[in-house]
Amino acid sequence: MKLFRNLLLLLLLFLVVDIARFAVWPDVSKLAESNPGKTAFMEYREAEWRRDGLADKRIRQKWVPLQRVSPALVKAVLISEDDKFWKHDGFDYEAIESAVERNMKAGKFKFGASTISQQLVKNLYLSPSKNPVRKIQEAILTWRIERELSKRRILELYVNIAEWGDGIFGIEEAARHHFGTSAAGLSASQASKLAAVLPNPIRYQPNGSSSFVRSRSKRIYAIMLKRGVVVPDFREVMAQAGPAADSLTVGIPQYLIDQASAPDSSAAVHPEKKKGAEMPPPVEDAGAVK
Repeated sequence: MKLFRNLLLLLLLFLVVDIARFAVWPDVSKLAESNPGKTAFMEYREAEWRRDGLADKRIRQKWVPLQRVSPALVKAVLISEDDKFWKHDGFDYEAIESAVERNMKAGKFKFGASTISQQLVKNLYLSPSKNPVRKIQEAILTWRIERELSKRRILELYVNIAEWGDGIFGIEEAARHHFGTSAAGLSASQASKLAAVLPNPIRYQPNGSSSFVRSRSKRIYAIMLKRGVVVPDFREVMAQAGPAADSLTVGIPQYLIDQASAPDSSAAVHPEKKKGAEMPPPVEDAGAVK
């Protein structure tokens, strides 16, 4: 009995030390100035490939500064993954509470509530495991990274190491692989499709025929329209104009609706389009896709 108790205490001590080391290691402050090399999640994927006899497969990644990433992609990712990113300190407590309740009903760890900051530290340093010890380690690193790095830098790191396909890491490689364009050249529609697959980029393809991707990307794009992130083109307005236009075109500028509904729409002119006037700036906030 004494031996068993001693072994249990030794195991607990080991767990405490294993968790506590993340309070000082790794040195996350270096990320403020330098880009990380191969991440823990990339190494995890490579280990999977070796087990499957695919040792020749390679990680495909190309770093790109945030200013060379389409603003639509950044907006779409925030809508999809973490709508409170600019406001929280690394943790979305309401989402965590909701996930705990749902997991208790399901009887297992099925639903997550990870912020972009949490996903970043998991991909950089940890494993995909959902065990409680790993979650505590993640929490410690998230707390540290939120204090060492700016929100902008966290976003820059995230879009450069996120997985967007089998062996495809980072938005530059993802944009070129899936759409044949650069990260800067992504359209709003393409951005919404890329953001839609983030929950499972191995199972889903941004340019595939999955109903999940189609549905989720449409919801993300609709929120982008509503928030003014994307200005609808003439065809979108024409398709929605009619008796029910007011209920269907939330967030679409009224002048576009009026223009589309006019008998001679090509002759309709919005007052703000007149000489010397400027268009209003887009709204910067975003909604969430649940």
